[in-house]
Amino acid sequence: MRILVVDDDPPSVKMISFLLREEGYTVLTASNGADALDIVEREAPDLVILDVMMPHMDGLEVCRRIRRTMQVPILILSAKGETADRVVGLDVGADDYLSKPFDPTELLARVRAVLRRAEAFGFSDSDAGFLTVGNFRLDPVGNKVFMPSGKVAELTPIEFRLLHYLVRNAGRILSHDQVLDNVWGYGYDGYANQIAVYMRRLRNKLETDPNNPTYLLTVRGLGYKFDADAS
Repeated sequence: MRILVVDDDPPSVKMISFLLREEGYTVLTASNGADALDIVEREAPDLVILDVMMPHMDGLEVCRRIRRTMQVPILILSAKGETADRVVGLDVGADDYLSKPFDPTELLARVRAVLRRAEAFGFSDSDAGFLTVGNFRLDPVGNKVFMPSGKVAELTPIEFRLLHYLVRNAGRILSHDQVLDNVWGYGYDGYANQIAVYMRRLRNKLETDPNNPTYLLTVRGLGYKFDADAS
């Protein structure tokens, strides 16, 4: 697999590239956003590791531009580790967010998790397969969901993965740990109500009354469930 590392700090690029090559990945590099966009267009890497703090065009803007046309997995690296910064990174389309400084083993674990999720969910630009359950139809290429009302909701990558996992297991109660493992790919170290935050966002986009959901249910003390038969 080919991984593009984008960072304007040569020592960071060298260190990350070494770690990835030792794991058997082919590494492409870019020192600025413009070059990164060009490489993504020409080389179609399997994963982009993207630093936020770069001159001229920061990593968040690069992420936004990539997301306009492609669903390549993106892992953002940033010295800003506050919850608000993480949320911004994820909302612009990143698949994961890792704060600097980081442990090399954690970086490699995140890389494996992101690639594993991409393969498991089939999120690739050549895959036009839809998932249909009840009157919901999910588009994994466009990160969209076609709802029973006829409306179409656009989701962030994480929102889509969460909905996709719930829909694939419609009717089953999924525990907190199951959701973390299958949507985030590991024991996510984010804030405690991470899943609840994204469930609320999904309800705001999909439910007629987000405060009284009929499809995206929380089962107190047990976990979460998608009810495809709700009327």
